[in-house]
Amino acid sequence: MAVGPWPGGPDAWPTDQRFDPELLEHGDRRNVEDHYRYWTMDAIIADIDQRRRPLHIAIENLDHDFNIGSIVRTANAFAVARVHIVGRRRWNRRGAMVTDRYQHVDHHETVAGFDDYLAAEGISPIGIDNVENSVPIEGATLPEKAVLIFGSEARGLSSEMREICPVIHHITQFGSTRSINVGHAAAIAMWAWSIQHAVNAPDT
Repeated sequence: MAVGPWPGGPDAWPTDQRFDPELLEHGDRRNVEDHYRYWTMDAIIADIDQRRRPLHIAIENLDHDFNIGSIVRTANAFAVARVHIVGRRRWNRRGAMVTDRYQHVDHHETVAGFDDYLAAEGISPIGIDNVENSVPIEGATLPEKAVLIFGSEARGLSSEMREICPVIHHITQFGSTRSINVGHAAAIAMWAWSIQHAVNAPDT
């Protein structure tokens, strides 16, 4: 919900450097938590950086999928360490609702290059796809320093990406549809990781 100019005029403005004079004067219409109202973008990012989780998210950009933006927005909500776009550099930001400005987003041209990055950083790759020999995510123990990897809505994980994943998890379904929307699947998977590693973690 948008808020108007800071009540009382310039004489009443807070002096904390985190506050943005332009927003104090004209109001804040951004999609941010209430305690971030009137803060500068840099101040918000710095605050989140102090409590980001060791979880990473990766998305294969095979089809300029509109779900990428939705996944980035969810990743921001879970304060993940980084989002990785693998493949095409340009991606559909509409679903992100500007949250990508507050989220660290990296690009990797190839799966091989992305795999090298994971090895150097000691991050465990976990594929999320309902493919043959995948394992239910329910009840699975997920590594704390991990990257959850998602494919495109139409094609799922590429064969090359599946090869770098020691394990691929799926979300068990009970109805007639073969799959759920990849953006929804990403939210469920992030929540599954969070209930193991982040729910009781300190906020600061």
